[in-house]
Amino acid sequence: MANLKNLSERIKSVTSIQQVTKAMKMVAAAKVKKAQDKMEISRPYSKNTQELICRILPQISSTDISLVEKRDVKNIGIIVISSDRGFAGSFNSSVIRKVEKEIEKIGKDKVYLFCIGKKSSEYFSKRDFNIKETFFDFWKDMNYETASEISNSFIKAFEQNDIDEVHVVYNRFKTLASQELMMEKVLPVDFTTDYNAKDYNYDYEPGQKEIVSALIPKHVTVQMWQQLLESYSSEEAARMIAMDNATENAKEIIKELKLEFNKARQAAITTEMLEIVGGAEALVD
Repeated sequence: MANLKNLSERIKSVTSIQQVTKAMKMVAAAKVKKAQDKMEISRPYSKNTQELICRILPQISSTDISLVEKRDVKNIGIIVISSDRGFAGSFNSSVIRKVEKEIEKIGKDKVYLFCIGKKSSEYFSKRDFNIKETFFDFWKDMNYETASEISNSFIKAFEQNDIDEVHVVYNRFKTLASQELMMEKVLPVDFTTDYNAKDYNYDYEPGQKEIVSALIPKHVTVQMWQQLLESYSSEEAARMIAMDNATENAKEIIKELKLEFNKARQAAITTEMLEIVGGAEALVD
């Protein structure tokens, strides 16, 4: 009977865990939808800003615009976008492995990290990597100001010549079932253009150079905002899939435990019946 009691307690325990994982899956699904809606809202602004910069940039001298200045690369900044929480499959570990490989190729002393999320911050700080800035505990209330604060930190480091290039590593959202690990160059900004200046006849106030100088930092911030949203969507999608798998695993475990419980109960009943029959026969004798 003790075995039956243990099995019963295990069934209750796994059932409780299954209810939790099912709830976490539903919460993650809602958060994915919310992040996707924000991405859709910000895309037109990002696209139009880039088009305007691409239209003007070929018409002016960009030598005095610091964020497009290409120089000899001595030190590199890497923005590592991870999460604050776990239960998201390989979401964080894939980003961390990618960054470690890049650091190994470049050299540890030449790389400065901007860690976004507790998982990357804790991992790299424990291993004595060069961490320039850390940002976490903002995902729940993430907004455009968060992206602005992050972008200002690496723009400042670039303009002060602390770093000569900036790259970002993050998970891009593709579908609910898949994310794509990305590494993109952020600074210096490299605009490829399909626009021909002579096809446009616009008057710019206060001037083309002033407009571009003001728009490029905003463009970098908008791109950072997009990357944060992509990463957040990927995180919650990965968590949703992980919790769905956990729920299905719990279902299988419960099924096996119930089968084992029924076998143990049947064995106990059979044993008890044999004892009763044996006792009755002894009385007859």
